[in-house]
Amino acid sequence: MGYEVKLDIFEGPLDLLLYLIRKNKIDIYDIPISLITEQYLQYLRVMKSLSLDLAGEYLVLASTLVHIKSQMLLPSPVLEGEDEVDPRAELVRQLIDYQAFKEAAAALEGRPMLERDLFTRGDHTEEMPGSEDDQERFEEMSVFALIEAFGRMVARMDASEKLQIDMEKISLADRIDEIMERLAREGSLSFDALMERQCDRRRLIYTFLAILEMVRLRMIRIYQRKPFGAIRIVLAVEG
Repeated sequence: MGYEVKLDIFEGPLDLLLYLIRKNKIDIYDIPISLITEQYLQYLRVMKSLSLDLAGEYLVLASTLVHIKSQMLLPSPVLEGEDEVDPRAELVRQLIDYQAFKEAAAALEGRPMLERDLFTRGDHTEEMPGSEDDQERFEEMSVFALIEAFGRMVARMDASEKLQIDMEKISLADRIDEIMERLAREGSLSFDALMERQCDRRRLIYTFLAILEMVRLRMIRIYQRKPFGAIRIVLAVEG
């Protein structure tokens, strides 16, 4: 059996769904299920290729999306005097409730609390001094946007080579140490430059897993100026 890296994604399946809705500029009340299902499954394939230990709820939601898609493809007879039931209605309700909960939590999180605000998330934007993008405005990225950027990078590589992880050749802890040392020296790093310097797929994967783990541990912050634009990595706490 291959070595499996177990990392918390720290954002759940409804977060991924909301991310896809925002990314595609979709009306939450009129979700194109075929499009969203395909993109959702594509994200799961990228996560699986990384040997991430996916929480069961991701697979449950995948099954729900496929089921809704099949319901919408089949004709549904409506009895006279009854309204047609939208198969998406329950999912939309869950998304709206969850979005309201997230916004309320973000509002509470934004309140100042003594000795707590070492790391912030959300729609926070700030300038990135000391980088090639001085005076530009960057927005902190969702982990799903980071996974998407990694997926695009892998897609440019030779598709015939399988994504595999060899525990004996590369250490996740070593990659974290190397990235932290570079950040201490350089202040910020370009995601593309950091990833493209890797000489093989295993090292590429371990570098990306190290970045995910560092974000989860709140060691670094990831920013992007615009969709598909430059991605910068900085220390979460300068010191």
